[in-house]
Amino acid sequence: MDTTKTEARTDDTKAAEAAENPGTTEATGTSEAPEAKKADGEPAAGAAVDEDAPRGADAADEDLEETEEDAPPAAATATGSVASGAGAVAAAGLGLASLTGTWMGTVLAERQTLLGQIKLQTGKATDQIGTVYGAPWHTHALVNGLFALLAVVVAALVLTRTRPAWVRAVAWGGLALGVLGIIVSAGMYFDLFASLPTLPKSGGAGTPGS
Repeated sequence: MDTTKTEARTDDTKAAEAAENPGTTEATGTSEAPEAKKADGEPAAGAAVDEDAPRGADAADEDLEETEEDAPPAAATATGSVASGAGAVAAAGLGLASLTGTWMGTVLAERQTLLGQIKLQTGKATDQIGTVYGAPWHTHALVNGLFALLAVVVAALVLTRTRPAWVRAVAWGGLALGVLGIIVSAGMYFDLFASLPTLPKSGGAGTPGS
């Protein structure tokens, strides 16, 4: 009878332990709770994966590597900023030169004046005002117009992409100066602002400086 009570108590104790620890078995009395994850941090086969749970250091390193690969190199970005800034400044300088005149335009105009005097002395030209004054004037206007056109082209190339604020401001200034330079040069070339002087009908036809 004592043996029966002892076995009944043992069964009750095992049943209570099994209720408290579902992972224990009646045969061995040891815990066999299933592992949710492997030793290396990866989910075990058949275990539920929580996507919102924080990931380990390896996953963070992988995300950092992907971010670094997607980001443009710092050297390339710096080079692009320097090139765009230089282009904007060059456009502004070209636009200003188209309005104030350039050394090249002055030299070419003086050369054209000398050629006109030579033509008059050799009898190859009869219109001394157009040859000595008009041709150099038009040459100067043409050179200024070319500088203005270069300013517009360079400024437009700089503004085709997203640039820093100061670069865009300088480029817009160069573009405005270039457009204004083209207008002024066209007016000079086609004598819109002032027509060429003419000799009086009773005046002589002497050469300049005589």
